[in-house]
Amino acid sequence: MAEPDPEPMTSGAGQRLGAPETLGISTLDPGLRPPTMPPGRHVTIRVRMLDDTEELFDISQKASGKVLFDLVCSHMNLIEGDYFGLEFQNHQKMMVWLDHIKPIIKQLRRPKHTTLRFAVKFFPPDHAQLLEDLTRYLFALQIKQDLSSGRLPCNDSSAALMVSHIIQSEIGDFEESQCRSHLLNNNYIPEQMPLIDKIMEFHSKNIGQTPAESDYQLLEVARRLEMYGIRLHPAKDREGTRLSLAVAHTGVLVFQGQTKINAFNWSKVRKLSFKRKRFLIKLRPDLNSSYQDTLEFLMASRDCCKVFWKICVEYHAFFRLFEEPKPKPKPVLFTRGSSFRFSGRTQKQVIDYVKESEFKKIPFERKHSRVQHNSRLSPLPSPRHHEVPVEVSVSVFQCICKSALVSAEDPSASRTATVSPSHQRNGHGDRTGSVSRTEERRGSQTNPEHLSTGVVSNSPHLSASSGHSHGMVNGQKSLELCSHSPDGRQPSPLTSPLLNDACSVRTDDEDERFPTDRAYFIAKELLTTERTYVKDLEVITVSFQSAVGQDEATPDSLKNTIFSTFEPLHKFHTGFLREVEQRLALWEGRSNAHIKGDYQRIGDVMLRNLQGLKPLTANLHKQSELLVELEKSCRVSRKLETLCKDFELQKVCYIPLNVFILRPLHRLMHYKQILERLCKHYLATHVDFRDCRAALADVSEVVDQLQGSLIKMENFQKLLELKKDLIGVDNLVVPGREFIRLGCLSKLSGKGLQQRMFFLFSDVILYTSRGMTATNQFKVHGQLPLHGMTIRESEDEWGVPHAFTLVGLQQSVVVAASSLTEMEKWMEDIKTAIEMAKTRNGPSSELLTSNLTDNKCPEDSSVEAESEDDMAASRISLERPTPHRGNTMVHVCWHRNTSVSMVDFSIAVENQLSGNLLRKFKNSNGWQKLWVVFTNFSLFFYKSHQDDYPLASLPLLGYSVTIPSESENIHKDYVFKLHFKSHVYYFRSESEYTFERWMEVIRSATVPSSRARVLNSKESHLH
Repeated sequence: MAEPDPEPMTSGAGQRLGAPETLGISTLDPGLRPPTMPPGRHVTIRVRMLDDTEELFDISQKASGKVLFDLVCSHMNLIEGDYFGLEFQNHQKMMVWLDHIKPIIKQLRRPKHTTLRFAVKFFPPDHAQLLEDLTRYLFALQIKQDLSSGRLPCNDSSAALMVSHIIQSEIGDFEESQCRSHLLNNNYIPEQMPLIDKIMEFHSKNIGQTPAESDYQLLEVARRLEMYGIRLHPAKDREGTRLSLAVAHTGVLVFQGQTKINAFNWSKVRKLSFKRKRFLIKLRPDLNSSYQDTLEFLMASRDCCKVFWKICVEYHAFFRLFEEPKPKPKPVLFTRGSSFRFSGRTQKQVIDYVKESEFKKIPFERKHSRVQHNSRLSPLPSPRHHEVPVEVSVSVFQCICKSALVSAEDPSASRTATVSPSHQRNGHGDRTGSVSRTEERRGSQTNPEHLSTGVVSNSPHLSASSGHSHGMVNGQKSLELCSHSPDGRQPSPLTSPLLNDACSVRTDDEDERFPTDRAYFIAKELLTTERTYVKDLEVITVSFQSAVGQDEATPDSLKNTIFSTFEPLHKFHTGFLREVEQRLALWEGRSNAHIKGDYQRIGDVMLRNLQGLKPLTANLHKQSELLVELEKSCRVSRKLETLCKDFELQKVCYIPLNVFILRPLHRLMHYKQILERLCKHYLATHVDFRDCRAALADVSEVVDQLQGSLIKMENFQKLLELKKDLIGVDNLVVPGREFIRLGCLSKLSGKGLQQRMFFLFSDVILYTSRGMTATNQFKVHGQLPLHGMTIRESEDEWGVPHAFTLVGLQQSVVVAASSLTEMEKWMEDIKTAIEMAKTRNGPSSELLTSNLTDNKCPEDSSVEAESEDDMAASRISLERPTPHRGNTMVHVCWHRNTSVSMVDFSIAVENQLSGNLLRKFKNSNGWQKLWVVFTNFSLFFYKSHQDDYPLASLPLLGYSVTIPSESENIHKDYVFKLHFKSHVYYFRSESEYTFERWMEVIRSATVPSSRARVLNSKESHLH
């Protein structure tokens, strides 16, 4: 195909709406045209687009794969084409990607009979990295295609939710008969019929959402699925266990079925290779890791290995390198190994190129992709298309720049077709023409002009069964386009974030609808935390009670205890919450009562309800009985134990089950803190002061009575939680044993420093490791009794920073902390525990375990034994994996290389908070409204306070909380910043008080408690 004529044309490959003629396409540098077609015989290549339409491209057989790919990108005016690729089925019936370097003739044996598929090749972790609207739209088509084909498995709720957003983007607002008819005629997921009612229910909640907003919600759901962007390659491990390998931006992943059981980060991989059927992963030497140096997986054939190896090489280069790798020099005599290399721009080069160019400044408006056709509304005659079905797919992108639209009277627009999204940006003509009338009617039928480009389309119109086009906006972190663009234009409608109550963005000039009195915000904290508390009670009264109620193995006494304890509390606090909501509504001025000031107080509501709560608090000591009875029942009934484990894996159980049982005790402490802040704020003459002081006296009396039993119950609950995280330990939960600290230390052995998880109790220290198991549990390797133990610093002795030695009666262990602060915390807690052990009769450490391999010589022999045990545990878990939570505090400490103490847990219990916050990512401009709950050292994010389970969570251990600096250009009030390594989040609160409270509670999880607080607390609960 010849190079395009430089004379003015109505359209041409490489042209772009409103773009200068000299600008290039996605894989070319600025100022260059597509490569000249090499001479030779031409063949016609068929390419299937993401909306299932097909395009024909005339190309020389001698042309490289890159020439064809550039033509496809040029045809669509796609700038960020590097995320995509062309895949086809080779002669061995394997789907492979078209190599950009090799000639097409060497890759396609029968080009005329081969159909290439244009598809997403590289899935970035954040859709905000996709800077062009068209790129995001194509990604959305890929998600929809994966859903339909079953490559993106999910539960029924997620599937119904995604389909509801797809049809909202296609047909608009909910209308029952239209929605049901549409779902009956179109399949979006494999098993759609049983979910139609649920889809319609979700769709009815989307009224008012624009197509762009619906696309945004679709991606928000899809990006959280474990199989998002995953392409599985069957394999086996050394033991013959059936697995699957996959590659992502982070590295190589290992799946069993559709569950990820392992991941090898690029930073830990030294070399990827294959030898015949064996795929080899060589890891970098890591003294803290229990993995072998080289991991081996067996695949079906050498070709399967090579295909997977190639995509791994390309993923690594695209996401990890700054620029395209240079080609290796050709050897003179012979070659060894494959000459394959990644060809194209890396992700960083793509982002830099698009930011520097002016392409992204051409705005597009997202339209409904399926509308009812009415010939009377059509702005252009289309005599060739009388046969178009009543419902058709139409262009969802329309340029809203005047200079970029084609005049309806342009005679060159005689050829009209409704085609794939590649045509949606190829309409060219007089760039000074008038704006099309279809721009004024949102959702009306349009016939986008498709002019001669030298490309033949065999689809004059989209049939009703073709892909249902719908656009796409950014994923979780995609908010940077929500503000005004740099050149002063209004933001694109594609960029409206939806994670808020009203499906809208809070703008800078939004009116404040609430009072400014500090007492109001204290009362509002009571409201927001009460909402979370009632939801927590429902986890027990509704979800858990339903689970145990259906199980015959659950003792009736346990069911009765749960019902008698939590049902009255739930009923009472539901009424209390209703009263608080009504009072806050009056306080905010939604009636005339605020004029008299009768309702600008909360003390009377709290006093009345706390007095009504007193009879129920008399039974709160039953919380400990419930914990004990639940533990005993689980020991007796394996079925009940499994039921509880399965329940903890449900989304609604976002924290350990035992923590929910102690919530009523924690809530009384929160009431006390809120009343203390109100009394401190009010003057003695204030109308609300007397009621607040009386309520404070009532709740303080109850809290003081329960304080002693609360400390014991929290310790008991923590021992039960740790028992679930550990393998190889017996009788951890015994009277007299108290938990003090857990965290990550490096243990010095014959092979150097190895990462270990240490657990400090009042009588013994356990050290464990995390093996390659699917249970996410830690295997106990050794124990160090505190009786007779001494401790000393040994940094100079061993030449290891922050090292100290634990000298026991039978053995000594050298460990190193990650920092000086961590070392000081560990040494102080261990010294305190040793002193306490001298003066008290604690449980015998012999109760822990009797078959640990590490007791004889911790310096050398234990290492080999640990590795063998880890391998055995891995084999057992792969055959019969046991479900277990993988996001507990033990795992967070392991990954963040830090520690927490029982004192830290107690402080975290006191500092719980809920409320709406605006969140912003590091590289975005928009603010996303979320309902945020802080508890258990983590932030949990919800769409609204009415949601039953969180969308995501953020463990805060290791994070630092600060105020943004001037250089960060966060010109807003009440903003705080969370930072950990390269992860940066900004949060914006509504008032000075809420800002102070969020800073206070988050610092309780991120900043170590003071020495005085630690020592005083230890004296109080170590007895």
